[in-house]
Amino acid sequence: MARRRGQLLDGVLLLDKPEGLSSNHALQRARRTLDARKAGHTGTLDPFATGLLICCLGKATTICGPMLEADKCYEATLEFGEETDSGDLTGNIVFKAPDSFTGVDRDALLGVLPEFRGEIEQIPPMYSALKRDGKPLYEYARQGIELERPPRRVTIYGLELIDFTGRQARLRVHCSKGTYIRTLAQDIGRRLGCGAHLHALRRTRIGDFDIADAVGLEAFQAMEQPQQALLSLHDLPPGLLPTSLQKKD
Repeated sequence: MARRRGQLLDGVLLLDKPEGLSSNHALQRARRTLDARKAGHTGTLDPFATGLLICCLGKATTICGPMLEADKCYEATLEFGEETDSGDLTGNIVFKAPDSFTGVDRDALLGVLPEFRGEIEQIPPMYSALKRDGKPLYEYARQGIELERPPRRVTIYGLELIDFTGRQARLRVHCSKGTYIRTLAQDIGRRLGCGAHLHALRRTRIGDFDIADAVGLEAFQAMEQPQQALLSLHDLPPGLLPTSLQKKD
């Protein structure tokens, strides 16, 4: 029996990825809902993270490369008092503050945040998709192997405190490509001396695309005409598509 290949659809879906799904799993659910032949996304979110996932269909997949270069915005919730090997709540605890630790002083946190604004250096986490000898670092990490990683320069354009309880802080982060928010959380915890890890993460913006314009996966799957949720090639920001496609469409 011949394999059904799906419809030739061109456009962009701004999806609000739910917690618990990989980015590819969310993309494939959206693709099947549309019965689309060709689809890709413009940047992975960890399964525990939520928020903006740009799903590109057909000719719009040409923007996937350029969008990987775009700035991004997040809301990141840091948990103080414990550092994990992965930098987030899914990892194993590798450092714990003393039992006497009751939380971070707000002024102390506000005092260190300026150190992480602007151009900074980050050492990429072992639990990442960066490759060494053709193998992702996370595969080494799962075997208990830690490799030396050279620091990378990234830019934090904005870093603001939006909620605080002493044991947790929610930060608004505007950053360049290549920034690891898990590493940012870990480095802030080390600077404060109490340890920290990423408890929650929500991506709110990629380039000119905003979470306010996104649709949740369940709501999208329940639509009678899901194609209506797509942005057409004409609706994309100027200059994002190759000139050839701008002329044709």
